[in-house]
Amino acid sequence: MSEAPISAEHLHDTPGTCPHHHGHDNQKHSHSGHHHGHHHAPKSFGRAFSIGIALNVLFVVAEAVFGVLGHSLALLADAGHNLSDVLGLIMAWGASALAIRPPTQRYTYGLRSSSILAALSNSLLLLVITGGIAWEAIERLVHPGPVNGRIVIFIAALGVLVNTITALLFMSGRKGDLNIKAAFLHMAGDALISIGVVFAGILMLFLHWYWLDSVTSLVISVLIILATWSLLKEAARLVLHGVPDNINIDAVRQYLLHLPEVAAVHDLHIWAMSTTETALTVHLVMPQGFPGDAFLTEVATALQQQFAIVHPTLQVETGDVEHPCALEPEQKV
Repeated sequence: MSEAPISAEHLHDTPGTCPHHHGHDNQKHSHSGHHHGHHHAPKSFGRAFSIGIALNVLFVVAEAVFGVLGHSLALLADAGHNLSDVLGLIMAWGASALAIRPPTQRYTYGLRSSSILAALSNSLLLLVITGGIAWEAIERLVHPGPVNGRIVIFIAALGVLVNTITALLFMSGRKGDLNIKAAFLHMAGDALISIGVVFAGILMLFLHWYWLDSVTSLVISVLIILATWSLLKEAARLVLHGVPDNINIDAVRQYLLHLPEVAAVHDLHIWAMSTTETALTVHLVMPQGFPGDAFLTEVATALQQQFAIVHPTLQVETGDVEHPCALEPEQKV
């Protein structure tokens, strides 16, 4: 969601929390600086999602039909995998649309986090379906049957084309959005797997190694699990408000500690609001008092440029020992 850049100092009384004293017309105030960084609306991938979903639906139907006709578990396994990708693309598309909806009274951050839930659901769905495929492959390995190698080769080659085209649609967004990265990795991985199925089909056609169909299915399952595991861990971390992988919290802390007139930093929290936007809250102990809106603007800009943090909230305190911050201890949240 695109927001006009603003810088604001909110003055309010906060009894019992983290007050500090700052002389201004003989009054005492608690100052909390809140700044929205200059960030742009994420690129829309609606066209990419619609094309990718249409291509993969047609391909899933073709794989399922010819997998049955050719008695190929590898094709049926890949059809089930690609069906999960279709569902994943639909979830990712829906989450991308929800992520740009404006905030409401009940959802004050909007629905940005839906993109994180989509990435997590996508990973879990893929692992469950892959487990079923692997189980069937093991049973078929014990009792292999004849497989039509020509059909396997033709459909798998078509899969290379479909998945490569779909992956290219998401290539430009894979570095800045975990949701788009999930879509890209699935499609790129499918293209590589389809290449493997082509070679397996060639060997079955000429050498009649029908057991290779089940082995190929197992290899596909292992590759999918390996590729999905890191995505699942990252999505789970974001759901639990963990620090995103691309941010070093110690580096952020050191940056804040070295700001002019900052004596200490505490209550530092960094979490993902969506798969593309990161938020931060922190208390800065500044004995000289509130440094002004220009300071907030400069810090917010630096946090965005150096750490990709677009939604920082800075609370300034003077470190008054008579009114200590209740959130200063590291174990306090």
